[in-house]
Amino acid sequence: MKFKTCLFLVFVLLLINCRPDNEEYIEQQDAEFDGTEYLLDYPFHFAPPLLPEDNPLTVQGVKLGKMLFHETLLSGNNSQSCATCHLQHFAFTDTSRFSIGIEGLQGERQAMSVFNMAWNDHGFFWDGRAMQLRDQALMPIEDPLEMNETLENAINKLDNSQRYRDQFMRTFGSEEITSEKIGLAMEQFMLSIVSGTSKYDNYVLGTAQLTEEEERGRALFFTDYNPFFPEDSGADCVHCHSGFNFENDQYMNNGLDTEDQITDIGRMNVSGDLNDKAKFKVTSLRNIALTAPYMHDGRFNTLEQVIEHYNSGIQTSNTTNAALLSTQSTGLMLTEQDKSDLIAFLNTFTDPLLLSTTNYSEE
Repeated sequence: MKFKTCLFLVFVLLLINCRPDNEEYIEQQDAEFDGTEYLLDYPFHFAPPLLPEDNPLTVQGVKLGKMLFHETLLSGNNSQSCATCHLQHFAFTDTSRFSIGIEGLQGERQAMSVFNMAWNDHGFFWDGRAMQLRDQALMPIEDPLEMNETLENAINKLDNSQRYRDQFMRTFGSEEITSEKIGLAMEQFMLSIVSGTSKYDNYVLGTAQLTEEEERGRALFFTDYNPFFPEDSGADCVHCHSGFNFENDQYMNNGLDTEDQITDIGRMNVSGDLNDKAKFKVTSLRNIALTAPYMHDGRFNTLEQVIEHYNSGIQTSNTTNAALLSTQSTGLMLTEQDKSDLIAFLNTFTDPLLLSTTNYSEE
């Protein structure tokens, strides 16, 4: 009896020692398609999200997208990921005026934030050259100024990982890795990044109160410019930064340069339309206190500089927004107290949960 018991124990030990006792083995055993829906969580005062019908969000798809968003194998020298220039603690943007790619080369524009993409349906990048978020996800990989890798090489590197093959199986029902699937997965992850728990959101929901300074800033923000009644005139911010996301999903020329100073033609580079010259995507003001430097070329380092531009620095070119041009004769007439109040209100747009939640961070 003792002999049989010993043989049994030896057999068990052999099984344990032969089995690869690691996370990759465990994942292999569980690698089956899982289409469980990912439920996007957003505040009551947000509009319904604009989610693609041909790429529904799933728990496994969002997980794969997060893995890829943080994956340095997608770059030519395996040193950079999407998250390198879209940092969570800076609301998914970069603090550099122009991000530096793997070859030490400088990008051409300031990195844009990638939160609340589920409410964007009018192109991506400053000039809108990517029609869908899945396209935007792939372009930096092949851009020589950024990650400088071919999609073919990136796929081969991912294909060498059982962990990735398993996750593609869970997401798409097949281990096959393609550029289309990479784009779809990263689209799912970026669509899942929601910013909606700022102090301002809590104020809208009735669970927080603004200070006197913030309330004065709020009034200025939502009040139109009025040259005829200066005492009633506001900062006219909602002309471009409106709605729950403080943007209008449009391309506009906000008077940064005169006609002869324009070096980046913006939207015109995509549309070929002279009327789009020097027009750029109007960005959300959410988390604006964290996303310096500002504008497509990062020319402004502080919110004070941004406000002063709109207060007194609008430049005239052929496509400068007409509403902004109308303020040139008097400027916005903001006092130093007005500017301070406005910044205090803008600070209420900061979303601490966005910056700290592990839903978006690397595992």
